[in-house]
Amino acid sequence: MRKALIYVVVILTAFAAVTAAQSSNPPVSDRKVTSRVAPSYPDLARRIRLIGTVKIEAVVKPNGTVKSTRAIGGNPVLVDAAAEAVSKWKFESGPSETVEIVQLTFAPQQ
Repeated sequence: MRKALIYVVVILTAFAAVTAAQSSNPPVSDRKVTSRVAPSYPDLARRIRLIGTVKIEAVVKPNGTVKSTRAIGGNPVLVDAAAEAVSKWKFESGPSETVEIVQLTFAPQQ
């Protein structure tokens, strides 16, 4: 029972972080990804066989590296893993900083 309560508190805390105040960003574009890092499937999600999709907003520098990430949707249990993976992605170079919206799907392996 105590373990379940801890899980609920963790999930609610993560959800609160995801819905935190938004900041203004550069315009959304459609740069191509040149290098992807697959997200790790969180242990808690694996244990409860959680399936879900997370949307991440990535601010991309002109050189194609990710400057920052922010979750804009998805299960709070999966958000950190998705944001960490996207922060390691590389995009094609561009003339200025842009915002890219990325969607990642999580599912337990059979």
